[in-house]
Amino acid sequence: MTDQVTTRSDAALTEGGVRDWLVGKIAHRLGVPTEQVNVDQYFDEFDLDSTEALVLSGELENWLGFDLETTALWYHPTINELAGYIVEKQRDAKA
Repeated sequence: MTDQVTTRSDAALTEGGVRDWLVGKIAHRLGVPTEQVNVDQYFDEFDLDSTEALVLSGELENWLGFDLETTALWYHPTINELAGYIVEKQRDAKA
């Protein structure tokens, strides 16, 4: 199975949209159904190695269309927290 590149439109992000994207990517990397990805689990508990985490971060930035701080996953360590942060960051950038 190959990774398909999906990009979002220029529409405003929603927490649900970001959460769904992250869940889909992590589920794919782990080889599990999306229902098995706990959105309140810490990223480091997903057993992704450092290379996989960097790739995921790069894919996320490409999908978002803007850069994230290198510490974003550290300070927002769950899918739910990161999704909220990303939506807030986009909202602040457009203000």
